[in-house]
Amino acid sequence: MRADVEAAKADIEQSIELLRRRLDWEPALRKLHELNARVEDPTLWDNAEAAQAITRERAKLAASVEAVQSIERDLVDAVGYAEMADEEGDEASLDEARAQLKGLKERAGRAELEALLSGEADGNDAFMEINSGAGGTESNDWAGMLLRMYTRWATAHGMTVDFLEETSGEQAGIKSVTLQVKGHNAYGWLKTEAGVHRLVRISPFDSAAKRHTSFASVWVYPVVDDTIVIDINPSDVRTDTYRASGSGGQHINKTDSAVRLTHIPTGVAVACQAGRSQHQNREEAWKLLRARLYEIELQKREAEAQAMQDQKTDIGWGHQIRSYVLQPYQMVKDLRTEVETSDTQGVLDGDLDGFMGASLAQRVGVTREG
Repeated sequence: MRADVEAAKADIEQSIELLRRRLDWEPALRKLHELNARVEDPTLWDNAEAAQAITRERAKLAASVEAVQSIERDLVDAVGYAEMADEEGDEASLDEARAQLKGLKERAGRAELEALLSGEADGNDAFMEINSGAGGTESNDWAGMLLRMYTRWATAHGMTVDFLEETSGEQAGIKSVTLQVKGHNAYGWLKTEAGVHRLVRISPFDSAAKRHTSFASVWVYPVVDDTIVIDINPSDVRTDTYRASGSGGQHINKTDSAVRLTHIPTGVAVACQAGRSQHQNREEAWKLLRARLYEIELQKREAEAQAMQDQKTDIGWGHQIRSYVLQPYQMVKDLRTEVETSDTQGVLDGDLDGFMGASLAQRVGVTREG
């Protein structure tokens, strides 16, 4: 077998072994067998809440096991195809086998990272807030670029994006936006993007063509489902209503349908204006408020180095997690992991998996050999 095919096979086998270790393979298979039996029990749904918890646990474990097994099956097929092509001297088929192995290696690498998403809320949908920093039009435009970047990333991964609130910039971009990203492990991936993002470029709004530095912040919270209870005293929450605004055009309700909730003990404020009625916006705002307070509790449990509210007061120097330099050279660099790339356009078009994967691995303290 050709040396490059052998090397690719060895890399994928190493990934499979790591996945098996992280899943605790034999106990995981026994657990899945037990869960399958419980799901087939007709009395399971006598307790709907317990049944939902069991079916969710089974679905998550089954997906993890199937991911490993499908990689194993496809590896056997690809290697067998490569061996046959090599024996027959069929270079075209051998190139096809190499392409299959390359794709399989990428799948295995992503599966390794997916296996790290074991946090309490990693599998949940996510709320994302993007806010422009000081700098007016420049920062508003940068926040709009980040919105496009994350929307493209989500779409490329089969996720959907719902707009909950948006405040447009006066000349370009946005001052702020709140999104709900729905999809498998949306929060687990997007939580690595929380922080301040810095852009350096020749401003398209500066007639003197000078270089400008802009900042925008990204904050991410898990959507809290019915299995997680967050108790909020209604008397601790102030409700304000106002007229919806933004890019909704004729679909924006002209009455005071937008809702802002402020949790007085923590100062956390959320807003929603996407619904067609005040009732819809109030319901979504409460979901967002529960998510925000739950994220704060998660941060306390994980003993993170800095408090979110302290970070959010300064969208600028000293707090950035990533720099995007478009002039005088092309470079995107993550300041936490040192991962960098000169493919700035690819990143701004949503190619973020390399940055997310490195940050996730660093966050949980795992190396490929670990």
